[in-house]
Amino acid sequence: MKQQAGMTLIVKTVTRISVWLILLYGIYIILHGHLSPGGGFAGGVIIALAFLNVMLAFGRDFIKNWLNIEMLHDIDSSSAMMFLAVGILGMAFGGSFLANFISHGTLFNLVSSGTIQVLNIVIGLKVGMGLFIVVWALALFHLDRKEMK
Repeated sequence: MKQQAGMTLIVKTVTRISVWLILLYGIYIILHGHLSPGGGFAGGVIIALAFLNVMLAFGRDFIKNWLNIEMLHDIDSSSAMMFLAVGILGMAFGGSFLANFISHGTLFNLVSSGTIQVLNIVIGLKVGMGLFIVVWALALFHLDRKEMK
């Protein structure tokens, strides 16, 4: 009997269902970070943990086919440029770096924070993709136990 990569069928089934809920919760934390505890960093960590959950359940080879790792690199790199662009737009329209140049909206509504919500989304992308790429790189690096002695 050939052993498949990853964990048991039960773990894989639960992961197939729960990964989408975890991703949705991470997006919720990012989008509501200006109204409740959370924000870009916390939501980004939750999104990275959803990807890590899939990698632990199914194995490294599955995640390589399931996710486009190069696209994650591109999102990670471009999110730093988006943060810089929001800061420069703040200089151009608000007078200082990261100044609020977007309308505040109505208090306690989803769109009520100006540039804070935009920055939460950018930081969520940066943290989520960057953290998973670090975990991915660590998963690829494997020392043989014989070499460690």
